[in-house]
Amino acid sequence: MSESNTGRTVSGEDEVVDLCRDLIRIDTSNYGDHSGPGERAAAEYVAEKLAEVGLEPKIIESHKGRASTVARIEGEDPSRPALLIHGHTDVVPADAADWTHHPFSGEVADGCVWGRGAVDMKDMDAMTLAVVRDRLRSGRKPPRDVVLAFLADEEAGGTYGARHLVDKHRDVFDGVTEAIGEVGGFSFTVNENLRLYLVETAQKGMHWMRLTVEGTAGHGSMTNDDNAITELCEAVGRLGRHQWPVRVTKTVRSFLDELSDALGTPLDPEDMDATLAKLGGIAKMVGATLRNSAAPTMLGAGYKVNVIPGQATAHVDGRFLPGYEQEFLADLDRILGPKVKREDVHGDKALETSFDGALVDAMQVALRAEDPIARAVPYMLSGGTDAKSFDDLGIRCFGFAPLQLPPELDFAGMFHGVDERVPVDGLKFGVRVLDRFLDAC
Repeated sequence: MSESNTGRTVSGEDEVVDLCRDLIRIDTSNYGDHSGPGERAAAEYVAEKLAEVGLEPKIIESHKGRASTVARIEGEDPSRPALLIHGHTDVVPADAADWTHHPFSGEVADGCVWGRGAVDMKDMDAMTLAVVRDRLRSGRKPPRDVVLAFLADEEAGGTYGARHLVDKHRDVFDGVTEAIGEVGGFSFTVNENLRLYLVETAQKGMHWMRLTVEGTAGHGSMTNDDNAITELCEAVGRLGRHQWPVRVTKTVRSFLDELSDALGTPLDPEDMDATLAKLGGIAKMVGATLRNSAAPTMLGAGYKVNVIPGQATAHVDGRFLPGYEQEFLADLDRILGPKVKREDVHGDKALETSFDGALVDAMQVALRAEDPIARAVPYMLSGGTDAKSFDDLGIRCFGFAPLQLPPELDFAGMFHGVDERVPVDGLKFGVRVLDRFLDAC
């Protein structure tokens, strides 16, 4: 803790909102082409906040402006394996015209901090900074070394952030065996006696793909049975409407078993409508973990209305479940047909770990201390995080960015959505839980 200008002791809870607002005001939009304005500024801000409390942060730049900040906190027992806490500072772009409050204002309204990155994931960045600053000001070391990584480029696959550090600065992670990061530890209120907190133990893998069809170019007024646009659109239509089969992985089975017990009713993953109807605001997030998926996202072809082009392209966001990559690729090729050329733009593996061990116990203890009706349960993330890079180092990764959320908040809709926001009370709750977690980790 520290003294404010008024002489009052400042805690992590006191400053977490301002830290979150400051980070949101730094426009770190990631357009995937090095044109984003603010990752370096965010890295410098984080480094300044860590240096103020005695750490020696290092800013690592992989490309001009693409900067990450890392630091290590010495624990009470440095002989123990270290823990990594990672977060990314980049965000997806936002159009201010669509928002109730400007996406880079960090405005506080209706009990929430509003802005791009409020839940993805400057909230966790702020909570981590708040807890670390509080602990170091008051001389409270964690039980073991903690490595902090505030990373660039997660929203475009992590090439210039986590992947760069793993490939070029592996020494940063010496001794690290476990990690916590984003999209986990958030609450789902079952009833007045039970709140589930979903801890991410698995992630779908990804194949971001470019589809290409070559055809015969010609005049638009002529009959053409080899029109690249026609062939591509038919293939994309088949893919976009395809009903992928349900595949229940170990993590999803565990989640459904926990939820079934909590609700006191059986849940059948084969009956999706009935199952998802019971999940409220997290239905979309959970529903996407029951199947492989391939979402067409971009189309491109032609240059003049009366010219049939010789080529048409599309981009697809493909996601596959752990253990089902080969099935996914085989299904893709069958659906698309022989005339469509498929190539990866970016690919990464699926992840899955078990929901057990001392670190999971520490999460349970920390959550219950702050919320007596809490129960932590495992779940799978339909997207991906920087954990994919850290897994290459043998680090066991969890999503644990604790937030207690009001039941009516569409939390899944906050990610990359308009009017992204995080409850102020949720931020303060997260600070308290993370502080207890570090004591027990």
